[in-house]
Amino acid sequence: MSFKQGLTDSERAYDQFTDSSSLFAKIVMEDFLFTWQWWFGIALFVIPWIMWFAFRKKESTGRLLLGGLLTIVLSLTIDLAALSLGLWSYPVVLIPLAPFLFLPYHFSLAPVGIMFALQIKPNMNSFLKGVIFSAAAAFLGMNFFNAIEFYNPKSWSTLYDFCIFLFLYYAAYTVVKLDSFKRIEP
Repeated sequence: MSFKQGLTDSERAYDQFTDSSSLFAKIVMEDFLFTWQWWFGIALFVIPWIMWFAFRKKESTGRLLLGGLLTIVLSLTIDLAALSLGLWSYPVVLIPLAPFLFLPYHFSLAPVGIMFALQIKPNMNSFLKGVIFSAAAAFLGMNFFNAIEFYNPKSWSTLYDFCIFLFLYYAAYTVVKLDSFKRIEP
């Protein structure tokens, strides 16, 4: 195969991706919009952030947001890789634009959940806290989303979800605990 053939095949693949994105947009507009599932999904975007802004440790806001941002980036990266490999799927699409990208798991539930876990009982054993958070997220949260058909794990084990959540928790924990935060002074 030549480079030119690769470019042609790549453009054809992008066309197929665009067609599938258009199909997802049509599904959102015709089948999901304003259903209870859609409203529930929108609430999952908004309510965790409202709760976090109300109950966050205000003096640690910057550190916690950095941990939340890292969680967003990592969860998106993991999810996009797994979705492209067909390991799991999210049958209910909420926003017609970039259907795999704008999900409440990435932008709200995972980062806010981890930020809350980090600020609650900060002197507790971090491994124990990470295990508790990851077990709740994987075995309760992901199984709940599977039950209401927001998540299709296919043959993916919940134990793997547990490992992913533990990784996300520890990545955020590591960033939040950095001592190199100083104000930038003029």
